[in-house]
Amino acid sequence: MEYFNIAPVATLIFVFTVVTSLYAFYDHSLYGKFMLHPYSVSKGHRIYSVITSGLIHKDWMHLFFNMFTFAAFAFTLEQLMGSWRFGLLYFLGLILSDLPTIFKHRDDFHYNSLGASGAISAVLFSFILYNPMSKIYIMFIPIGIPAVVFGVIYLVYCAYASRNSRDSINHDAHFFGALTGLIFTIVFVPGILQNFFTALTGGR
Repeated sequence: MEYFNIAPVATLIFVFTVVTSLYAFYDHSLYGKFMLHPYSVSKGHRIYSVITSGLIHKDWMHLFFNMFTFAAFAFTLEQLMGSWRFGLLYFLGLILSDLPTIFKHRDDFHYNSLGASGAISAVLFSFILYNPMSKIYIMFIPIGIPAVVFGVIYLVYCAYASRNSRDSINHDAHFFGALTGLIFTIVFVPGILQNFFTALTGGR
């Protein structure tokens, strides 16, 4: 209840995503209905899947990492920017991070995508603008990395992996979700760039 009081939108997103993902684990028919299928979307079908694909995950590990990252930043971010802006950021993050994937794979009938990674990247990079010098800890690395440094490494890696990786991860969604978070926060939060550079320079 405490989390709902301080960050109602983030709490609802977290609970709904976990419940929907768990349900999909036990009812695989939901994957066929909810997954993003760029071939269909590009032809005007299943447009809703740009949203529903963010409500399901491939497996327990996929769900855990996404929700762990979400919880680490989303509740604080909603308090910083307000609930309506946070909700709009997440919603746009889901949609805009999928658009390049839809265009890129519009002729690939066998390509599907799922997970909330694009929207969560938007949340993470919005948080970085607020707290660029806060420490981000990566599993198995005991030393925290300044958020702004992590952000640069993240973007470079996503851009490289999008072109060269042969894994099943949608790196385009990560990259464009991050850009959505940066652009949205700059546009909708007056003074955020001044705050960002002031934090980088230690107030000088």
